[in-house]
Amino acid sequence: MTELPGQAASCWIADAPATHYPTYAQSDRTDVAVVGAGIVGLTAAYLLSKDGLAVTVLEGSRVARGVTARSTAKITFQHTLIYARLARTVGMEKARLYAHANRTGVATLLDLATMLSIDCDLERRSAYVYALRDERRPTLEREADLARRFGIEARVLDAAPLPFATSAALEFTQQAQFNPAKYLVGLAAAVRANGGRVFENTRATDIKHGRSAWRCEIGPHRLEATSVISATNLPIGSPIDFDELTRPRCHIAMAFRAPPGAIDGMFISADAPSHSLRMGRDAQGPLLIVLGPKFPTGHEGDVARRFRELVQWVRQNVPAAGEVAWRWVNEDYDAPGDVPFAGELARKAAGFYVATGFGGWGISNGTASAMLIADQIRGIDNPWSSLYAPERRARKINKGGDSRSLVKSIDRIAPGEGAVLESGKQKIAIWKSPGGKAHALDAACTHMGCTVTWNNADRTWDCPCHGSMFTPDGDVIHGPATKPLKSASLPRSRK
Repeated sequence: MTELPGQAASCWIADAPATHYPTYAQSDRTDVAVVGAGIVGLTAAYLLSKDGLAVTVLEGSRVARGVTARSTAKITFQHTLIYARLARTVGMEKARLYAHANRTGVATLLDLATMLSIDCDLERRSAYVYALRDERRPTLEREADLARRFGIEARVLDAAPLPFATSAALEFTQQAQFNPAKYLVGLAAAVRANGGRVFENTRATDIKHGRSAWRCEIGPHRLEATSVISATNLPIGSPIDFDELTRPRCHIAMAFRAPPGAIDGMFISADAPSHSLRMGRDAQGPLLIVLGPKFPTGHEGDVARRFRELVQWVRQNVPAAGEVAWRWVNEDYDAPGDVPFAGELARKAAGFYVATGFGGWGISNGTASAMLIADQIRGIDNPWSSLYAPERRARKINKGGDSRSLVKSIDRIAPGEGAVLESGKQKIAIWKSPGGKAHALDAACTHMGCTVTWNNADRTWDCPCHGSMFTPDGDVIHGPATKPLKSASLPRSRK
């Protein structure tokens, strides 16, 4: 594989302050246990701690290093053409509720950033859906009409303010963008200021209900709680199989050096293959952030190819883009009907709360979900309960997948790369260090046993069934897996 340009990390994470919260090291009890320090977990933790509840946040790695901090970080309730789609699939009332939830989520995030004085590069910008074909204009007009019915200021333009030709654009004004990693760092500090506790490098491996409380298992220790919020990318410990009701998908992102104002606004295409653009910045200056089309997690044999294709697309369409500074892969989960699952599992597991299936729009949906969960824990009626209802009847949309990294010989694996080799009845995940030394792991994902795929761009092992990701050495990056890949012996090389 040709070495990719840019640093393999999110520009948001690189520009955010480091955090140094302790690791959980003694069994204890709390009112609310929050598993996951992303936008759902920390927003809910802040709202509940502000109300006087004892809140404990458990983060498997570090604050602001996960999915939220690797997003495009658009603070918007313009989710491509979501309102026409929802009106068609779940009805006008649910579409109206979705608009209300996400508008409120956006407003709340902006209020929190301002009230808590979080330095997160917050900027007001318009959000645009742009079309490349004339026949798409009526689609944008229908979306604008629905948005206006839901109280959203929307208009259709003859073209998007972009450096390449477009046939029309739908504009939502007064949206915003920010650095999500800086925002999460600020939220975590606010939770601590309210008396809440935050623990890092603290991975909950299971959540169970004991005799009188929920119990988070953390190595040899446990945390008991009256309520527990499973705010990981895909919930752990849930009695509902959200891994079957949601589909894991990835997208690639790249940050290019660019002059200030290279583009003005946040953009996403209505046409496939989809591209998303916005400006951002790191310590060295302004950046053009561009996303490529989504693809199923673990179903790509050559993720690096997508980065090369995205560089080519940017060079053809945005002349102001300079060298590649950053590149990364992010993951989210799609839900049936494009509506996330969030709230209490009141029938199956009272006191257990989840949030998942944001479909790439977790900034506004995640904030709204956290508000809903906080209300439910405090016994406050929330109008979005029926919209996000996690126990609603939903069709299974995850059909799994197979590894795309199979090779017949260790000799076929280049230094710095990985692949899966069949050895008798076992499949071995083999990674070679840059110096060429081979390391072997059991290729079975520790969640449900699916064979992992090597991601040759991020250099991770990705599960094609349920989206778990692991480091080359097998440590969990994020779940639903909570345990590392098992070690294995190197098989003999076969020609």
